[in-house]
This record gives sequence, C-alpha cells and structure tokens, in this order.
Amino acid sequence: MTMIMYLLHIIGALSMGFYLILPFVVGKIRTLNAAAQEGAFTSVRSLNRFAQYGLVIQLLTGGYLMTKGEYSYLWMGVVVVLLLAIAAIGGIMGKPLRLAAEGVKSNRDVSPEQGKIRTFSTILAVLLLIMIYLMVDRTVI
Repeated sequence: MTMIMYLLHIIGALSMGFYLILPFVVGKIRTLNAAAQEGAFTSVRSLNRFAQYGLVIQLLTGGYLMTKGEYSYLWMGVVVVLLLAIAAIGGIMGKPLRLAAEGVKSNRDVSPEQGKIRTFSTILAVLLLIMIYLMVDRTVI
C-alpha cells in the first residue's frame, strides 16, 4: 500500500510542477495577439485546475505517508501550511484567469488581471520551491 501511495504522491508532485514554469508562461502571454492570449489564458486556467487536483492528491497521500514516518511536528505543520497556501493562492488565481480570458474575448484591457496572475504565479513558484526544499531536506526544521 505504501508503494502505491508513493507513486500517487509523485504523480501529484509532477502535476504541481506546472507552478514552477507558470511565471515564465504568464510573462510571455503579453506578447501574443488577442486570439492567442485568449487561448493561453484558457489553457493556463485548465492546467491550474489540473494542478489543484494534484494538490488534493498531495494532501491525501502526504497525510498517509506522514503517519508511516518519523517527522517532527514542526516540519509537518509547516508542510501542511505551505500546501494549503499553495492551494488557496492557486484557487484565488482562477478568477483573474477567467476574467482575463473573457476580457480578451470582448476586446477589453486585461492588464489588471495579468498583473494579479503574474503576482500569484510568482508566489506559487516560490512557495513550491520552498516545499520542494523541505521535502528534500527534512532535517532543516
């Protein structure tokens, strides 16, 4: 059972890898034409939803794996808070993504939404990098 959970945990981690490249993708969307921007925002929104499902997998499998190992309570608490912060920010980013896709479709200026998406994507990438560091070196905390 533990090996299945490890496999699912790795699959969930791979789905979250999207957040590492997201700031670079969002930065390039401004240079696209209107039709390509609409498609890009729609694609990023779909991939964000996919990563959110990966976060749920991470929460469930990680919780199971934490019961099987020896981890400090501080480490477990920090990891859970980071995971929930990533989930919250990814969820909050869904609305600006939807509004940006709709705004491009209706020929409206979407720079406020793009700014929010850029900020959220950068925060997500930083939080995920911290999470990866804590997963690799759990003796830090």
